[in-house]
Amino acid sequence: MISYAAVATALSSLIIRVVAYVFFRWIPGHQLPPIIYTAALIYITSFMVAPILNRRPAGMKMGIVENEKCELQPVRLNGAGNKSKSVTTIEIKINGRVYKSKDPHVKWVENGPHVLRTLLLGLPTPRSSLWSLLTLSINVLLVLGVVDVVYRGPMLYQSHDISFTRVGFVSDTSAKILIREPNTAQVPIYFSYRGAPGSGVDDAWKSAGQVYWLSKETDFTTSFTLTKLRPLTNYQYAVSNNYTGSFMTAPPAGQMTPGYGKFTFLTSSCIKPRFPYNPFSHPLTIPGLKHLAKWIPELHASFMLFLGDFIYIDVPRRFGTDAETYRREYRQVYSSPDWPAASDSLPWLHVIDDHEIANDWDKQNADPYPAATDPWNIYHSSLNPPPALPNASYFQFTQGPASFFLMDTRRHRSPEYPALARSPDKTMLGATQLSSLLVFLKREEPEGVKWKFVISSIPFTRNWRLNSADTWANYLHERRLILEAMWDVGLRGDGIGVVVLSGDRHEFAATAFPPPKDGKWPISATVHEFSTSPLSMFYLPVRSYWEVLGEDDVEEVCIKYAPDGNSKFGAVELEEVMGGEQGLLRFRLFVDGVETWDYVLMTPPAVGGGGRGKDAIWG
Repeated sequence: MISYAAVATALSSLIIRVVAYVFFRWIPGHQLPPIIYTAALIYITSFMVAPILNRRPAGMKMGIVENEKCELQPVRLNGAGNKSKSVTTIEIKINGRVYKSKDPHVKWVENGPHVLRTLLLGLPTPRSSLWSLLTLSINVLLVLGVVDVVYRGPMLYQSHDISFTRVGFVSDTSAKILIREPNTAQVPIYFSYRGAPGSGVDDAWKSAGQVYWLSKETDFTTSFTLTKLRPLTNYQYAVSNNYTGSFMTAPPAGQMTPGYGKFTFLTSSCIKPRFPYNPFSHPLTIPGLKHLAKWIPELHASFMLFLGDFIYIDVPRRFGTDAETYRREYRQVYSSPDWPAASDSLPWLHVIDDHEIANDWDKQNADPYPAATDPWNIYHSSLNPPPALPNASYFQFTQGPASFFLMDTRRHRSPEYPALARSPDKTMLGATQLSSLLVFLKREEPEGVKWKFVISSIPFTRNWRLNSADTWANYLHERRLILEAMWDVGLRGDGIGVVVLSGDRHEFAATAFPPPKDGKWPISATVHEFSTSPLSMFYLPVRSYWEVLGEDDVEEVCIKYAPDGNSKFGAVELEEVMGGEQGLLRFRLFVDGVETWDYVLMTPPAVGGGGRGKDAIWG
């Protein structure tokens, strides 16, 4: 019979291998390492004491052993060393069992090692130390890989000494640039800029200021804002600590980027270094940034809209709740060998989400929110577009043919429970931010602006059923108010379309929100959402998005669902058609570095009248 120790060995080995695979390839959750460590302790202990399985003879005539698997065979040897028939009977006791043979000269001989069983189940074999050591080594290496993922980056690559520059928000007349320099020998730091040669702007270097002191209070960073720049112009900048860079100013409101006939920006969310796990890669490598960098020269994007989870403070393990722990996570992303190629010519703009604070955050300003937003304000908020209101954590700007409102869906939200999703007292944005968003949707835009983009860190659709309590599906009353304001944009007849961009789900989905049938809104007022993530993180093989029955009279129509892929980002390309009377939006989806899907939208017609008249023209 199989011993308890052998069962423990096989089961613990199976747990190590299955859970390690999930950890390395599916989801590096903080719950998994303790399971693996516990299974490893059980495995090594039972591996050392597990007895040889089933030492007993095969082919015996006694019913107790007939047709059973066994480790030993009876063989009678004559004087010449040849096998001969057994003629007498003896009893032999093995592992507590009595076996009978008709030959007193039986020699019990072990079968060969069970290689497949040993390798698959992690069991030792008594006949081969090599195979036993090999199966033991497989499990030990898996455990060491988990330790490598959890501890190597945070412990050995804290990136205290990193220095870099990066470009943030670039308008038509200004640009924000961040500098980090912990080396006090480089201080004071002088900053200068000029028009790039051939840009038509004076290419003599001009001073943009200097900094005489950098301290730990700001994690040794400072930022410069260049002003009085010329639209659609290439500029270069230089810093006295030997960093240089370049950027192009944006087109004024209502204009396209010349030479390309369109205005392009990128969108994605969710980054975790070194996932999927490769033991031979740099601990801070980010594969998704490599895919992104490959497409940057071709797409000519004006900026990246990164929709949250720039860090994962609690994956696979939270090392603290102090500001320095959060700062280290930001520095590690900026220290990645893949970061420069994805940012040198691409400004990044940001919204905050839960993993920059704590998973499914709904506690507003409670701890650890102050510590979490310390590096967020240093590295991201300081380089973002202007806040919608003074000191607000949500932002808005207009650039080229589009206006943008970047929501903060964490700081002001009500707790997920116990209030019901349709409760009028439940809010995602808070009263002040909601009011700002509604004003943004109602306001008139400059001539040539054809699109309003509402930016949400979490999905606007409720078609994602896994953990939907963290999304707008759990805040339906407020969502309905926003949807009606979005449909009103199409009703006004000013030719502007409304699009929601979101992330968070580690999948992609495009969803349409047509207005209620027989309502006041035309079908051309349909709102569209493109939810894209992760840029470099896990995806689950479990499907979590499907259409559900409408909330009252609200339909949510699936246009495209693409769950697979560790790296996803979208390119939004805006063009003018029909002599500038309407705007065209093309969304291009890139999965693991390959373009896999695109979709085209048109703005509603710029005509007055009722809904039916607009639909006749639009359709």
